Amino acid sequence: MKTLRLLLGDQLNSQHSWFDEVNPDVVYVMAEMRQETDYVKHHIQKVVAFFISMRNFSEELIKRGHQVIYYKISDVNNPQNLEQLILDLVEKNKIEQFEYQLPDEYRLDEQLKNICEKLSIPTKAVDSEHFYTSRNELAVFFKGKKQLLMESFYRMMRKKNDVLMVGDQPLDGKWNFDHNNRNQYKNEVPIPFPLEFHKNVSELVAEIEAKNITIFGSIDKENFNWPTSRNESLQLIDYFCKHLLEHFGAYQDSLFSEHKFLFHSRLSFAMNSKMIRPKEVVDTVISYYYQNQETIELAQVEGFVRQIIGWREYVRGIYWKEMPNYAQMNTLENYNPLPEFFWTGKTKMKCMQHSISQSLSEAYAHHIQRLMVIGNFSLLTQLHPDEVDAWYLGVYIDAIEWVEMPNTRGMSQYADGGIVATKPYVSSGSYINKMSNYCGSCHYKVKDKLGEKACPFNSLYWHFLDEKKQHFANNQRMSMMLALLRKMKPEELAATKKKAISILEDMENL
Repeated sequence: MKTLRLLLGDQLNSQHSWFDEVNPDVVYVMAEMRQETDYVKHHIQKVVAFFISMRNFSEELIKRGHQVIYYKISDVNNPQNLEQLILDLVEKNKIEQFEYQLPDEYRLDEQLKNICEKLSIPTKAVDSEHFYTSRNELAVFFKGKKQLLMESFYRMMRKKNDVLMVGDQPLDGKWNFDHNNRNQYKNEVPIPFPLEFHKNVSELVAEIEAKNITIFGSIDKENFNWPTSRNESLQLIDYFCKHLLEHFGAYQDSLFSEHKFLFHSRLSFAMNSKMIRPKEVVDTVISYYYQNQETIELAQVEGFVRQIIGWREYVRGIYWKEMPNYAQMNTLENYNPLPEFFWTGKTKMKCMQHSISQSLSEAYAHHIQRLMVIGNFSLLTQLHPDEVDAWYLGVYIDAIEWVEMPNTRGMSQYADGGIVATKPYVSSGSYINKMSNYCGSCHYKVKDKLGEKACPFNSLYWHFLDEKKQHFANNQRMSMMLALLRKMKPEELAATKKKAISILEDMENL
């Protein structure tokens, strides 16, 4: 039976069982499409990373003897649309069966179901064989429970997969070392240079530009620095273990202006494109830890493992449990537009200037920059979650909707009303000052609430709490902050709110 198998741009798993045998009756199709570049405005590095990774993957399959039909973005016969692509290939090649791996984005899942309904041949969907969990495993785990606590899901995952366990108990008797992961980096230990790949992608960039695709951000075309093959991804894991893991956990929440990556692994794109599996990353890191316990503490490793088998699998489960309604949630009723400096990085706020500029130049920011700087500002200024979602989805190289949306609309913007986060992740300037070295060189004064040079986060924080207090009236985790709000003298609160309103009315000049 002549079979056509579709491979999407984030399904670059060379270890998938599809590829165990070479079958002359199976044809694989991969395509760079305007459908995927245009549904949201993307960072140029994100488009390049996916296209070059797809090309490398198709070449690997061909070398292994598989038949691959590949459409480049520049090919004149590229239909640029998934439905047209499949319908044309089925007819042209007299295909008798169509198969695909379950996609990880809801819109593609729906589109492929619709395409299959239009085909007159048998169709089949198989698992991508990437994640620890199935799509619906989280929904089953939390069935009948009021709160979807990540910690309880994480402990189940540790037990189920026997990760850092001794029998049914956690290694060293502790599940979570989160309190050990909150150090501010102060140059105590040297940060190694990041592993760099230095690839020339000038020709690909020219192809993208020739198609007039709307992109943003910058790229060093002669020194593209992201992994775009399984081999490079494995090099990155090895480098992380040998040079970064020793201090990862301690400084994973730290913000430091002189170093873009600190001790972070930069493995998220490799995992989200499926060039490497989360299990092999976790197994490699844990194996290295057991061989180097004299230099690496468990807290460093657990913090990393928690991000992958806990948080990463958790947000995917939330996505499939709550979609499609999740994409429209705006519980806090925030409607302000995104300021222009999100596209330029030009603002006097040092923390925002640094985090946004880095996002635009690297297509990357680590989780605290995303959550407690840019996300914090977005929530305090009551930006529309649709606009925040679109920006995060476009700017970050690792942003695929299943992982981006629960992190942004849920964890960061609390637009889901508490499905993901038990409280909104907002703070005044004090948190940023505690975790970073940004504030010392900032135009604004982090300790001032009022005045021309007062840190905008300070008045915005109290204004936000006052404006949204009805939403948090029954939230136990917000009770202390609301109690402090109630204790503020009326004239102090009025002055603080006046300051905040003036900021909101003139955000473009911050």
